[in-house]
Amino acid sequence: MATMTEQYYYGQQRPFSTYALPRSHQLVKTATALTAGSSFLLLFGLTLAGTVVALTVATPLLVIFSPVLVPAAIAVFVIASGFLASGGFGVAALSVLSWIFRFVTGKHPPGADQVETARDRLAVKAKEMKDKADQFGHQYVPGSQAS
Repeated sequence: MATMTEQYYYGQQRPFSTYALPRSHQLVKTATALTAGSSFLLLFGLTLAGTVVALTVATPLLVIFSPVLVPAAIAVFVIASGFLASGGFGVAALSVLSWIFRFVTGKHPPGADQVETARDRLAVKAKEMKDKADQFGHQYVPGSQAS
């Protein structure tokens, strides 16, 4: 039985990649591959030539205007970063306010259980600290310190 990579051709075992195709089919595939390859090679050459010409023309302009362009580019970067950061902080603030509103109104947003657990733990610890402070205060009566 032939595997996927082999095929029987007139009783002889041959690899799948070399089994006999009609010659015209092979010629069409070869012509298509050559046409596509040469077209892409031509586009590559034209793009490379255009890039070199554009860089050659633009270099003197960039050198002349660089004292203006570099600070302008830095300013544009800083301004864009500022707007993006402020927008991100605004979205974060709105989502936090929305979460707090849903929590306060009792709609049980995601994470509300963790907040309530943390609140309960803090209340227990605060009560323990208060009790320890009361015990500490009762052990040391004011004015009875030894000199």
